[in-house]
Amino acid sequence: MYSCGESHEVLDAEISACVLQLVNISDSGIHNKRYEDVSKQRFDRAILTFLQHLRRCYIGDQVVLSSKQLYTRLSELLGLHDHLLLINVIVGKITTNLKYYTKCKELIDHTLTLFLEMASGSMTGKLLLKLDIVQHIILNHNREQFPFLENWECFRSRTTLYYTFGMLVFMEDSQLKFKSSVEPFLQVFGRLNSTPDALFQSDAVKYAFIGLMRDLRGIAMATNSRRTYGFLFDWLYPAHMPILLKSLAHYADAPEVATPLLKFVAELVLNKSQRLTFDSSSPNGILLFREVSKLIVAYGSRILPLPNKADMYTSKYKGISICLIILERALSGNFVNFGIFELYGDRALFDALDITIKLMLSIPLGDIFAFRKVAASYFTFLETLFNGHLSFVLNLDKTALMLIVESLELGIKDLSEKISSQCASAIDNLATFYFNNLTVGFISEFPELFSRILRTLFEVVILEDRGNQWTHSSAILSMILISKELFANTKAQILASYPPDRHQTLSLCFDKLMEDVKISLDSKNRGKFSKNLTRFKSEFCVK
Repeated sequence: MYSCGESHEVLDAEISACVLQLVNISDSGIHNKRYEDVSKQRFDRAILTFLQHLRRCYIGDQVVLSSKQLYTRLSELLGLHDHLLLINVIVGKITTNLKYYTKCKELIDHTLTLFLEMASGSMTGKLLLKLDIVQHIILNHNREQFPFLENWECFRSRTTLYYTFGMLVFMEDSQLKFKSSVEPFLQVFGRLNSTPDALFQSDAVKYAFIGLMRDLRGIAMATNSRRTYGFLFDWLYPAHMPILLKSLAHYADAPEVATPLLKFVAELVLNKSQRLTFDSSSPNGILLFREVSKLIVAYGSRILPLPNKADMYTSKYKGISICLIILERALSGNFVNFGIFELYGDRALFDALDITIKLMLSIPLGDIFAFRKVAASYFTFLETLFNGHLSFVLNLDKTALMLIVESLELGIKDLSEKISSQCASAIDNLATFYFNNLTVGFISEFPELFSRILRTLFEVVILEDRGNQWTHSSAILSMILISKELFANTKAQILASYPPDRHQTLSLCFDKLMEDVKISLDSKNRGKFSKNLTRFKSEFCVK
């Protein structure tokens, strides 16, 4: 007689045995020819869903010890006495799906999701590496093993597959194993490098390159430490970087090629888990940024003069948006000392910033806000630019600088708290720079623009309940301290928008706002002003 918990495990084992037997039947005999049938696709998706839940409940070193009844019963029914044998059966189903489904993207993606979930777990990942079938496919990932790799509709799925492979390869932490696993990529690089320029734009070359970029992006996503990132970087640089530059020269105006390339580069410069922390004596950070600069300049200089098309997002904006992401990640990644470029007369930083600003300004403000992904990358880049590279910003011509600052004003009003905070932070950095270094300059040349910005900041604080008041508070204080006249004008404009009978009360609120606030932008003074602003908001809004 089983206890309640034990009886459930036995029932789960019996149900699982039935499902696994169905898997064996459905992938053999006459059913082996039915992978194009919708009915079989639906059946296999149901199987995958079941296997996902089975894995979460019963596979792993922690659960196998507490699931003895399940494995005892599975052993009786199918001979599966532990989770390693069960994983082997599940992986067999995964490889069968990836081998025989060539056109059903939904099922391929579902299968890859299960595979990725298993590889992501520290326990299940190590168990996968014990299986001969997994070791085989890691070293033989080609179109014979996975025909869907050649299907254009499934090209996006390649990234997930190679992300999974990468996680498994890097789990072994062996440079030799890594080099063996990327051997098939060397063959693709070899074919691309040997292709004459006249034939480089053929469909065969184009598809090969797109696939390669999607595959390598997956591998790059899987590097989560300095060591594993070093495996990839040392293999990639300098041998394989020239083909990326050559491809942009041929395909900058072809989004289906340029986008996967740029997304790969964006992943390559993302310093997650501090994986891009190079040794102090290593030039790799500088070398990586120089390559990134070349790629951005190559893309930007070719895309800018192209005529506009009906679908501006696909033809231009998406690529520009990814370039902004690339440069923002490179600037904020802390893997290179940018002072070195100016010190040695290297134009890599200047050229990258220069072409990126031109790309930004080529997009009308209305389109930036209309396409939310563009807006997200645009304002994230501006926040980073105003935080660490204000000297470059202030050397822009006045028209360009005014357009950028006007976009920050509009961004402060944006419903996205993240964008609003980024814009307030950029304004704060600009005003802080003037407070610490200058008495006159761009801000004094455009008093109306900055008066509008300060008023906008106040209005957002007064009229809206947001979770980012601290960021707005810092920007408001910085702007107040750089110009008493700017504050006085803004105060007068805000009071004028209220009935005269409230002016005296509201004016008193403004006076209290600066109580005990010093002419300083240190953290203590900012904290005092923020408290005053909270009180200001409460009293100002009282009817």
